[in-house]
Amino acid sequence: MTSLPNSPAAGVVSPEPDAPAWLVSAASLLTLRRLRAQAIVLALCLWGVCAIDFAAPGLFDRAGNIKFQDFLPVYVSARLVAEHRASELYNPQSIAVETKQIIHEPTRVVLPNLYGPQVAFFFTPLARFSFQSAARIWVALSTATFFACIVLIWKSCPALYPHAELVFISALAFPPLFHFFVRGQISALPLACFTAAFLAFHAERNWIAGIALGFLVLKPQFLVAVPLVLLLSLSWKALGGLALSAAAQLGFAQLYFGTAVMRSYFDMLRHVPRWIADAELSLAPIQMHSLRSFWTLLIPYTTAAIVLYALSSCVAIAIAATIWKSSAPLAIRFSALTLAAVLVNPHLFVYDLLVLAPVFLLLANWTLTHESPAAFRLLLYLAFVTPLLGPLSQWTHLQLSVPVFFALLYSLRKTPGHSSDASRLDSTESRVV
Repeated sequence: MTSLPNSPAAGVVSPEPDAPAWLVSAASLLTLRRLRAQAIVLALCLWGVCAIDFAAPGLFDRAGNIKFQDFLPVYVSARLVAEHRASELYNPQSIAVETKQIIHEPTRVVLPNLYGPQVAFFFTPLARFSFQSAARIWVALSTATFFACIVLIWKSCPALYPHAELVFISALAFPPLFHFFVRGQISALPLACFTAAFLAFHAERNWIAGIALGFLVLKPQFLVAVPLVLLLSLSWKALGGLALSAAAQLGFAQLYFGTAVMRSYFDMLRHVPRWIADAELSLAPIQMHSLRSFWTLLIPYTTAAIVLYALSSCVAIAIAATIWKSSAPLAIRFSALTLAAVLVNPHLFVYDLLVLAPVFLLLANWTLTHESPAAFRLLLYLAFVTPLLGPLSQWTHLQLSVPVFFALLYSLRKTPGHSSDASRLDSTESRVV
């Protein structure tokens, strides 16, 4: 198996006069053999823990947590819709009663429904099953969706073709995959939106790409940065598709569920203090990986943390817009767009980092086909592993993943190999139809 110089897989680096010796030395350690070994060990540890924890019979795992716990509000809301009780979707008392009927045991679990009514409609086919069966079905389908997205992106990365084994093992070892699986989250849907958007951009169908991004309204916190980046970069087709798609989805919900339900949904979104304590418990910030959680952990003053979050978000959006408007290849531009969406997201837990999977594939492919700096290769590696260190921030008050993501975004400004036309794809990328 051969690898190109200046790639993590190869571990071969050409001299970099401006780079510190320790940085070049650290990057040279990222050989194909070491990366494979680390991925295997990490995958065995994560899924070994999952197997042991979930081996306990019944609804609860060995730690006393509800298996696939985050799927509970989705399942409850789907059942309410199936029973023609959509008016109760955002009634905390109704949600609590339904939850107790499912669990049948004393519990302090309070999980508010934070999704739009159209999400509940999407999951109504699973309402006919018991919670445990529905959760298992969803986790199986969403895991298959994750790997389908990996394969689709991998097919657009020809330099990764010889490394299919490493790609698969790394996908298994991806920390957000573990968290999304054990919690029964719906993060595979945003990942599918980003994947579809990339493939549409790759096929030079910007309008369709915008439509795919508009479906992110199912988790609207992902749409804080994306529309602004497209607006600032004057990407009118993509922005128009996004607006149309989001409006169509909300319009369907309005027609199907009625004004009262939609008013309750938007009222819930406007009054964050009503549910934030239930959605973000005391240890939640150590599981979150965006600029908001970073400043909340680091700064003990709420107002100052919010101001710093707003300012740093503006910087991230500006950087991403600059890159998106530039002549950089699509792999670089789309990675910047996705990183900005993650950094600016005000309510992003570790399982939502699943949307970064395309970024790792696209940038790994980039390092195999271009002379990338040692710092860039090291940042890409750290972006993959630092979410594992989240629990340490309980004592350090420093979420290491966030500055790494930000530094990776900033480093994309200086990537070589820009084409003369911003809409032109990198010549090393094969078209996916």
